[in-house]
Parts: sequence; structure tokens; C-alpha cells
Amino acid sequence: MHDDLGADVPLTAPATRLVSLVPSLTEALAATVPERLVGATDWCTHPVDLDVPRVRGTKNPDLAAVRDLRPDLVVANMEENRELDVRRLREAGVAVWVTRIETVEQALDAMGRLLAEALAVSEPGWLVEARRLWAAPAAPRVRVVVPIWRDPWMVVGAPTYTDDLLARAGLVNAMAGRDGRYPTVTPADVDAAGADLVLLPDEPYVFTADDGPEALATPSRLVSGRLLTWYGPAMVEAHALLATLQP
Repeated sequence: MHDDLGADVPLTAPATRLVSLVPSLTEALAATVPERLVGATDWCTHPVDLDVPRVRGTKNPDLAAVRDLRPDLVVANMEENRELDVRRLREAGVAVWVTRIETVEQALDAMGRLLAEALAVSEPGWLVEARRLWAAPAAPRVRVVVPIWRDPWMVVGAPTYTDDLLARAGLVNAMAGRDGRYPTVTPADVDAAGADLVLLPDEPYVFTADDGPEALATPSRLVSGRLLTWYGPAMVEAHALLATLQP
């Protein structure tokens, strides 16, 4: 079998010992096959009661700790994890499945294929519901900007999973035309974008009521970063928020 990048994944049987290097996928696996998850990163904060060994961060995993957990599969993502770490794990004889997710459709299909091909499980209820909720794109109704960092200010651009998620919910990303997937801007750029609303998430930068809104003239709203950037069970919650969002 092959992962999303076409790399061979040398599994001879369904994987039963999983280490996840992606918070979104950790939540998805914990909601589907919790008994198989044996390791995750420090950033894997959902479910909140997840009790598995930690292997440091997404960008600097402790590869020795990963190997010591004896996984028959490590799950990674093209954007969140370094190719170097994936290569070193494979060179050590560890099977790695790398996902590539830049759209809602890719997220749904990637998770469905991972579960079916590598784990041999049927689609769980959360994935079935996510497919139903996100099947038909909504008509554009609100222009938004989504910052992800401050000092310097950076915003969600295209092509990204978040940009596609917004579009399918009827939210037009006012920064989609900028160069780069996460372009650097100024607060003046944000205010000049013609957005109805700025969505200030709590990750990766933790925007708060006192840290973010005061720099902008455009109306803003604090939102969960997990609902904007995490694929998996969060997609069901994200639809409830974004499909009804108004300025």
C-alpha cells in the first residue's frame, strides 16, 4: 500500500500499534481505535484525557522514543512534520504513513483511506457525519481574515486546508490572493482587506481579548483554532460554528 505521497508503506497486516505525530490525526485515531494508539506528541491535546506516552513535538519528535514504543505504523503529515524525521524513521525500519491535506475533500479522503487500508476499520460515525456536513459548499456570505501569528502578523492564505474550509462554509478569505500559504502582513493590511470580520484563533498564536483586537479597526471574534485547522472529529464542530457565522 501507499501513503498520500505515493511512498510505500510496508504493512503485512492491519496496524495495531500507532504513534501519531499530528494532533488532528491523534484525535481522529483516539475517537476511532483508542486501544491502538500507543504514542503522540506534546501538542496532541485532544481528547483531553488522552493518556499515552509523549514523543516531544511535531517538528522535533524524539525518534528514539518513537522507536522504543515499537509502533507498526507512525502517522505523519506533509505540512506538520519534517521530511527528515520521516526519512530517518523509515531508515530505521519503521513504517510511516504521510498524509497530504490542503482541502476539506483531501482531509475526508485521506482519513478514510488511512482507516480502511492501514487499519482495516470501517468509517466511524464522526467521519460519516463530517462527509455529510461538508458535502455541499455554501454560497459566499461573509468576508473574513484569519491571523495565525503576531509579531510579525501572519494570516491564512491559499492553498490551505483552512482556506478551503472557510470557502465551503460560505466565508470568503480576504487574504487568499496574497502570495504564500501564510503571508506576512500588517494590521493596516488586515484592515484594508475589506473583511467583515477577523477571526482570531487561540493557536498557534494565542490571541485573547487583550491581545489582537486592540490592533485592528475591523471587528474581530475569538474562535477555537482547533476548529479552523484540525481535520478529524473537529470538522463536525467546525461546521456548527462556521456555517452560521455572521459579522
